[in-house]
Amino acid sequence: MQPSAPPVRTDRLAVIAPTVRAHGEPDDVSFQQLMAERLQQAPWLVLSAGAHALALLLLWLLIPAKAQKPVEHKVTMAGDEIVELVQPPPPPPPEIRKEEPTEDVTVVEPTLVTETPSEVVADATHDSPFTESAFLSNGTNTAVGMGGNAGGPYGKRGGGGPGRGGSPVPDAIDRALQWLRDHQDEDGKWDCDQFMKHDDPSRPVGTGPGSAVHDVGVTGLALLAFLGEGSSLRSGPYRDVIKKGVNWLRSQQQENGLFGAATSHDFVYDHAIAAYAMCEAYGLSGYTTLRPCAQKGLDYLAAHRNPYGVWRYQPRDQDGDTSITGWCIMALAAGKHFGLVVDDGALKTAAVWLDGVSEPNGTHGYTKAGEPSSRKPGDHAARFPVDRGAALTAVGLFARFFLGQEPAERPLMKAAADRLLERPPVWDEKGGSVDHYYWYYASYALFQLGGPRWQQWQKKLEPVLLQHQHKDRTNPNLHGSWDPVDAWGEDGGRVYSTAILALTLQANYRYTRLVH
Repeated sequence: MQPSAPPVRTDRLAVIAPTVRAHGEPDDVSFQQLMAERLQQAPWLVLSAGAHALALLLLWLLIPAKAQKPVEHKVTMAGDEIVELVQPPPPPPPEIRKEEPTEDVTVVEPTLVTETPSEVVADATHDSPFTESAFLSNGTNTAVGMGGNAGGPYGKRGGGGPGRGGSPVPDAIDRALQWLRDHQDEDGKWDCDQFMKHDDPSRPVGTGPGSAVHDVGVTGLALLAFLGEGSSLRSGPYRDVIKKGVNWLRSQQQENGLFGAATSHDFVYDHAIAAYAMCEAYGLSGYTTLRPCAQKGLDYLAAHRNPYGVWRYQPRDQDGDTSITGWCIMALAAGKHFGLVVDDGALKTAAVWLDGVSEPNGTHGYTKAGEPSSRKPGDHAARFPVDRGAALTAVGLFARFFLGQEPAERPLMKAAADRLLERPPVWDEKGGSVDHYYWYYASYALFQLGGPRWQQWQKKLEPVLLQHQHKDRTNPNLHGSWDPVDAWGEDGGRVYSTAILALTLQANYRYTRLVH
C-alpha cells in the first residue's frame, strides 16, 4: 500500500512561500511578520506598475487612430426604376385558320398612345440597344445589327445619299409622296380600287384601280416609302400620314398575327409587306406599344412557313417560291435589326433555298432553278413576256445581301448582277417590258453591289421613271403618280405603282451598303 499524502493546507497563508533559514528548514512566522516583509517590497512594486503604465501610454500615442468612414448624405428621388427587360423565348406557332370572307365587319380603330416616358423607349438613333454583328448567327437572336455604319442599314435616311445634289430625283420622290398623302383615306389606309374618291371633281378622275383585296399590301408599301424618306411616328413632315397608316394596319391585325384576311390566294404577300412596314415603324420610332403588333406579324410568318422550307401562298403547304420568300426575308431582317424575336433557322433555310433555285450564271428561278417569273392565266404572259425582265434574279440577289452574303466570297452574286444589266429598264407598254416589281428589286440589289454596275443601272433607270411620272400641276388627280401599266398594275393599281416606284428612286439612300 502507498502511504497517504500529507494534508494540503487550504488557508490563505498556504500560498505564501515561508522564510527559509540558513540550514534550509522552514521557520514558523506570524501574520504580522509576513505583512511587514511585503510592505518592505512595496516601493519596487509601485515603480514596476508605473513603468508598465508609461509604456502602455507611449504605445497608444504611437499607434494612429483608425480612420472613421465619413457619413454620406444621400437624397433618394422617387421615380420609375429602370429594369432590364429579358426577351422571353418565341411563342409556339399560332393556330392558322383560313379566314372566310365576311361582310359589314366593324373594326374599332386603336389609337397610338401619346409619348410618355413610361411608354416610349429610346429613339432608334439614340441610346439604341441594337448591336452590330453578322446577320446570320446560331439560335434565336433578339438584338443584332446588320453591318453598315453606326445606324446599321438605316443610317442614311432623311433626304438622300451622296451624289444627289442638283438631281431632279428628290423632286420626283416628293411629288409621289404628296400624291400618296392626298389619296390616303381618313382611317389611314390606301384604297386600291377607290383611291379616286379623293380626286378633285373639277378635273379628270384618276384611272388605274387595283383590287380591293390588296389594301393591306399597298398600305404597307406606301408606309415604307414615307419611312424611307426619313419621317417616322415621332418626327418629319409625314409623321401624321405614317401615324394614320400604322393605326389602320393595327386595326386589321387578327389574333394570330395576320394583317388582313386570307380572302385571296396570295394574301401572304400583303401580310409580309405590312409586317415589314410595321417592323420599321416600330424600330424607327421606338413606340413600345407597337412592339407586340410587329412581333405578332413576324410570329405569323413563322407559323405560315413550311417546316424546313420557305414560304408559299398557303400556310405550311409544303411548297415555296422565291418571290414571296423575298418579302418575308426583308420583314424578318427589319424585325431582327430592331430587336424583335426572329428564328435564325428560317433565315438559314432561306439561304439554302436561294442556292437551290439559282444557277452558276446567276439566274434565280421561281419555284426551282431555271423557272421564270409567274404570270396569271389568260393573255397575261403574252402581254408581259417573262424574258423582258429578271425579277426573281433581282429578288434573290437583294435577299442575299440581307442574309449576310458577300460578292467577294460568292461569284454567283456578281453573275446575277450581270444578268440584271442585260435587261435594263425600258418603258415599252406595247412590248410588255414595264415591270415595276422587277425594277424595284434590281435597283436595291445593284445599289448594294455598288460600283460601275450600279452606276450603269442608275443611268438607265432614273430617266425612264422621271419621263413617265405625271408632272402636270393642272391635274392634281394624277400629278406625282405613275400609271399602273406594268405586269402587276391590275392588282395594286395606281397606289401600288406610285408607292413602289417612289421606293425605287430611294434605292441609293433607303439602306446603307451592307458590304464595303
